[in-house]
Amino acid sequence: MALLEIRNVVKRFGDFTAVNDVSLSVEAGEFFTLLGPSGCGKTTLLRMLAGFEQPDSGAILLDGQDMSRVPPEKRPVHTVFQSYALFPHMTVRENIAFPLKMAGWDRKKIDSQVDELLEDVRLTQFGQRYPHEMSGGQRQRVAIARALVDRPRLLLLDEPLSALDAKLREQMQIELINLQKEVGITFVYVTHDQGEALALSHRIAVMSHGQVEQLDIPERIYSHPKNRFVADFIGQCNVLEGTVKAVEGATMVVSIKGCGDVKCSTVPGVVSGQAGWLALRPEKIKLDKELPDLPDEAYFKGRVHDCLYMGDVTIYIVEVGEGVLVEAMLPNNIPGVAKFFDDHDLVEIAWRFDAGSFLTE
Repeated sequence: MALLEIRNVVKRFGDFTAVNDVSLSVEAGEFFTLLGPSGCGKTTLLRMLAGFEQPDSGAILLDGQDMSRVPPEKRPVHTVFQSYALFPHMTVRENIAFPLKMAGWDRKKIDSQVDELLEDVRLTQFGQRYPHEMSGGQRQRVAIARALVDRPRLLLLDEPLSALDAKLREQMQIELINLQKEVGITFVYVTHDQGEALALSHRIAVMSHGQVEQLDIPERIYSHPKNRFVADFIGQCNVLEGTVKAVEGATMVVSIKGCGDVKCSTVPGVVSGQAGWLALRPEKIKLDKELPDLPDEAYFKGRVHDCLYMGDVTIYIVEVGEGVLVEAMLPNNIPGVAKFFDDHDLVEIAWRFDAGSFLTE
């Protein structure tokens, strides 16, 4: 049995349905992420798990127990907020110890538990400091330590890294992964940052308009998006409109609007004449002045329309066919060379038939 089960949960605010018939389960020890744009329902769902909001219908079960009538303070669940919510007049030790004091723990047991948590979050030498004397990343670690101090069954994290700068956020991602492994507590993490979700999670639920669009491991969500929304939202992706021309066993021919015919892997249930989109990641596309025209690859000639230099890679936007723009990504792996092609250069692009996914919704 899963540690957490969400069954057909609905939450409305007036005429607006924030969470619409969501069902999912989270296993013990899992790092599970709710991912989606602002207003998709992910934070509302998290607040229902915490007990700050009540579902209009459906059930939320933790260890098989219905949580609907259990107040927040009685749930074995803690929440870490973006704002840290630390007590400014208390030291780091006092902040972490606060939940245990409120629960009436013995002083020696409190000290032992706080020492253990300070070591877990690598803040042993900061116990006597106050929050204002620490960096944003350190304060976030204190907030996490306080939430973990009485070993909850479930830790909820509501965009905890969004206020940090990019470099610190990356460091904290690594620390969160290691900490979750060490303590073994189930994390349910909310974020709108796709890269963060892909880096941290065992599984991801991608949400839109109050519903789960796709629930899977990061690799499958990135490489095999279920629909156009997921393909567009997760990372960079070419989404090319087309119609199935023929289904030939393991492959099918798709006529890309304004471009031409390409082969791709057959999708179960798709028939000739069906419209959809070919989702193709930029890093899957070959780009050069000249490329061989191979039988298992799509091949087009084009012209560089624009380029985006991003440090380690450059995105080249290539115009092929009748105004069709395709993004291709190349690593900047030659010292002193910032980019290989300039605007208006004639180039050739190609990709394997199994590089993309054909989407029908």
